[in-house]
Amino acid sequence: MDARKGTAMAERLEWSVSGMDCASCVTKVTRAVERMPGVSDVSVALMAEKLTLNLTPETTPREKIEETVRALGYGIAPRGAAVPKKKGFVLPDAALPQDTAEGHGDGRDRPGAAGTDNNGHDSSGHLHDDPADRGRRWFQTGKGRLVIGTGLLLAAAWAVDLTGGHEIGYWAFFAACVIGVAPVAQRAFAALRMGQPFTIESLMTIAAIGALFIGAAEEAALVVFLFAVGEVLEGVAANKARDGIRALADLVPKTALLVDGAGSREVPAASLAVGQTVLARPGDRIPADGVIVDGTSGVDESPVTGESIPKTRGPGEAVFAGSINTEAALRISVTKEAQDNTISRIIRLVEEAEEARAPTERFIDRFSRWYMPLIVILSVAVVLVPPLAAGADWNTWIYRGLTLLLIGCPCALVISVPASIASALSAGARRGLLMKGGAVIEAAANVRQIAFDKTGTLTHGRPQVVDVVPAGGMSEAEVLRLAAAVETGSSHPLAQAILRQAEGIAVPPATAARALPGKGAMATVDGRSLTIANPRHAAEQGALQGIWIDQATTLEEAGKTVAVLFEGQSTLGLIAMRDEPRADAVEAVRQLRAMGMTPTILTGDNPRTAAAIAASLGAEFRAEMLPEDKLATIRAMGDRGGVMMVGDGINDAPALKQAGIGVAMGSGTDVALETADAAILRDRVTDIPALVRLARATMANIRQNVALALGLKVVFLVTTVLGITGLWIAILADTGATVLVTLNALRLLAYNPEKT
Repeated sequence: MDARKGTAMAERLEWSVSGMDCASCVTKVTRAVERMPGVSDVSVALMAEKLTLNLTPETTPREKIEETVRALGYGIAPRGAAVPKKKGFVLPDAALPQDTAEGHGDGRDRPGAAGTDNNGHDSSGHLHDDPADRGRRWFQTGKGRLVIGTGLLLAAAWAVDLTGGHEIGYWAFFAACVIGVAPVAQRAFAALRMGQPFTIESLMTIAAIGALFIGAAEEAALVVFLFAVGEVLEGVAANKARDGIRALADLVPKTALLVDGAGSREVPAASLAVGQTVLARPGDRIPADGVIVDGTSGVDESPVTGESIPKTRGPGEAVFAGSINTEAALRISVTKEAQDNTISRIIRLVEEAEEARAPTERFIDRFSRWYMPLIVILSVAVVLVPPLAAGADWNTWIYRGLTLLLIGCPCALVISVPASIASALSAGARRGLLMKGGAVIEAAANVRQIAFDKTGTLTHGRPQVVDVVPAGGMSEAEVLRLAAAVETGSSHPLAQAILRQAEGIAVPPATAARALPGKGAMATVDGRSLTIANPRHAAEQGALQGIWIDQATTLEEAGKTVAVLFEGQSTLGLIAMRDEPRADAVEAVRQLRAMGMTPTILTGDNPRTAAAIAASLGAEFRAEMLPEDKLATIRAMGDRGGVMMVGDGINDAPALKQAGIGVAMGSGTDVALETADAAILRDRVTDIPALVRLARATMANIRQNVALALGLKVVFLVTTVLGITGLWIAILADTGATVLVTLNALRLLAYNPEKT
């Protein structure tokens, strides 16, 4: 009972953590924090530089969590606040990072920016990214200065060796190694105290000290230097992967022109409130999500949705923050505060996507947990077995065992998946393709069947009334008047079409209105109980008979959707509507079939209209489907392999959730961004095959990374045991593999999924 109560009382907390540049950083922070009393559901996002967890009150103080993270060598502060300075091991002045984050904002301008001086952390052996260093050349950063410092120590040792003899040179190399490895040892000890004996720092410390004991001081000093170089490259690669997310935040201008009476004044964009009016001049970026109240202009939405052609927008139409006003001045009424605008939601989605880890990533994480102890055991065996069993030279096999320790570090393997996932998420976001994490990407790559909702997905979702056929002596206007009364308040596309057609007609009030899901709606109008529904439901109620059935059939065979207005068992009129397919729907279906997938339309429309639409697109179809029918169909399709459901993000929620991956189409609507597994910001059906191509390219990239990481490990494990490669090659192989894997993942940033 107490445990259940504690869980209910737990508070969700969030911090910015600076300095994480590889997957082992994430592992260290996660394992150190999750051991603390009252802490649960720990999530560490590498690309977003974010730590979130549940903390039960009156257990572990927040300050203790922050101290633990700092002890591991990372900067930390509550999300959005500056990271305070902290004490730590101090290197010689050449290696000290002196920068602070003053002048770099409060960290909210860039996702994950923590605004920190990582003194003591950046001086660690496992050197990490300092936000204050972003945008600087490598030698101007704390990490760069550490490399320069250790490099100067190594160069000085070589100079002493050449001028003072090998005996004095040995001690110079010895000193260079000790000074260089000291901060590494400090971090290894900190991790050890937190129950993490198998870290790259601990392996590095053991290897360096062991090399000194067997007289390989020169090689030990070189290994320490190469380790620092590798860390610089790792940090640079990690920052490249984060740049895509940071670039999104930079799309929204920092200031806005707030309309104040007859004039305007400049204010921070973050201070804008809902209902205020802003002015966007030609060439300006729009500072907030809003609705145009005055002016007509071309709006370039490519920064937000990836749509390259500017669209003409006028009064009453919505615009996104970050879009570019290209032609004329616009006055825009703010509809979303800064933290809730489309770009902010996209950034949050991309950041949170890291928590939805791919099954492959979870497997590799489990694999690495026993892989490291296994490598240590193997290294000990290499050191002990040959000398004890065959009388081999101790120094030779100690050296090979130490080399094996460095070779065995799984950094490259562990980073292989998250680096690819982060790059894919960033590349997709720039093109309006949003996927909520690695699990979604992996599911999308395995899709073989695709089900489409028709209205608003394959069609424009704005059907137009094309025929009104009155009955019982009524006029067309009377049929529209009564039908509009029944449909008043409905958001369904067909209801909206009727309401648009009835504009200018005096519509009476309706009472007792209720929806008939998948069938229509009913209400009491002018004292009459009226229903407007599809022909199937009208026939079931006995209201559609004789010639009216033939009339409805004729309209449906022409590809029109028919609504029947009836009272009791009397038909009052037929209303026929047509919703044209999107211009790119045919091309999208062609691409999907070429990729080996079977597209199927699931619609509540009648079979004749569905057949006409499906035939024009080249897709299969299922008609007259209620929401529960779509759910059952998706479940049945899922039994035959991976299935994707594509809808408008508002209707068919059960089917979207049941599918292996649910994709919502919609231009940045709240529902489209938040309800489904993935979202398409542009109303383009061809983005569906593009999303699948991106997912498949990502999984191919992951397989390449895993093969590269494991392949290099296997090769150098063998050559190490055979004595072909030594310590400095081992550290090059480890850091080199990590950098190669990250650079390969970064190729996805330039991948264009729209190319067939």
